[in-house]
Amino acid sequence: MAKREIKKAVLAYSGGLDTSIILKWLQDEYNCEVVTFTADLGQGEEVEPAREKALAMGIKPENIFILDLREEFVKDFVFPMFRANTIYEGEYLLGTSIARPLIAKKQIEIANETGADAVSHGATGKGNDQVRFELGYLSLNSDIAVIAPWREWDLNSREKLLAYAEEHGIKIEKKKGQASPYSMDANLLHISYEGLVLEDPSQEPEEDMWLWTVSPENAPDKAEYISIEYKNGDPIAINGEEMTPATILTKLNEYGNKHGIGRIDIVENRYVGMKARGCYETPGGTIMLKAHRAIESITLDREAMHLKDELMPRYAKLIYNGYWWSPEREMLQSAIDKTQEHVEGTVRLKLYKGNVMVVGRESVKSLFSEAHSTFEEDDVYDQSDAEGFIKLNALRFIIAGKNRK
Repeated sequence: MAKREIKKAVLAYSGGLDTSIILKWLQDEYNCEVVTFTADLGQGEEVEPAREKALAMGIKPENIFILDLREEFVKDFVFPMFRANTIYEGEYLLGTSIARPLIAKKQIEIANETGADAVSHGATGKGNDQVRFELGYLSLNSDIAVIAPWREWDLNSREKLLAYAEEHGIKIEKKKGQASPYSMDANLLHISYEGLVLEDPSQEPEEDMWLWTVSPENAPDKAEYISIEYKNGDPIAINGEEMTPATILTKLNEYGNKHGIGRIDIVENRYVGMKARGCYETPGGTIMLKAHRAIESITLDREAMHLKDELMPRYAKLIYNGYWWSPEREMLQSAIDKTQEHVEGTVRLKLYKGNVMVVGRESVKSLFSEAHSTFEEDDVYDQSDAEGFIKLNALRFIIAGKNRK
């Protein structure tokens, strides 16, 4: 029995296992009109089939929204995050985390457009995504009702979901004939895998699990060189050819996939409290992170760079935990973006069997001074100045040492 009266709900709908079942469940449990929203974030598969699936389940054509968000996703979410060189717990490039605020934003916009009084998502009660979605919803519309089926129903396993789908005639595509598919999430930045053998952190993933990247062992035996041009901290061109943000990331993904770049296998600390093992492929993002740090190395002031590195874990934690729309994230973003005003130039990279190596960087705004850093004779740096510099910095040690005596 429904706990509250809902007239119309906007469902974040992929057409996959969870959301197909949720669509039917919303219709039965809440007896409400359902609006489906499918986001094309560059997940690498057709999104139009979601329209046919929604129509087959009785959704009115005017209540089906399929939006191409690839450019907005990269320009307004991925690029700002990469200006901070964001990594969660040393490895995770936040591919799932950064997509959630955009989906939440569009759901609220559609709810406002269609007069819906609720939004719904397919995140489980054990995961981070429920927090990310709902913090987004409530930040953008504090009056909206939120329906989180995984916190209400008793379909608490993949097997029960599959049985429910069979009972209600919901067609589900299975991965390679397995009894239960991996839990996967994909967008233009990454693809993630959870479940099955991955629930044992001691077990190596099956090679055929990886869908994007060639294994490093099977990557080309010849290295490939590419160049990335930056402006205001964002990549604007590859090999001299200017491209849109989404096109740049797509092209970098192609390079990364070809050379086996961007695979990680981690156990991460979820916001809700438990540890979880996940595998990720982030080919283009891995290349982009390496290149961005390289161009910053010659264009950013030392103390600005070090302060950015100190702030980054806090910024990463905010995104991971779902606080994209928070005032503290916006404050940090403003500070980060200020540092990027002179981050421009070109980075040359060497791609080879899972590795990204920086082999060159140049900028008209470079702070690198060969005259000052050379090991050869120079006329601009008096090495004897270092003696006073060292003594002044050691003064507190000298005083403390005398007191100890």
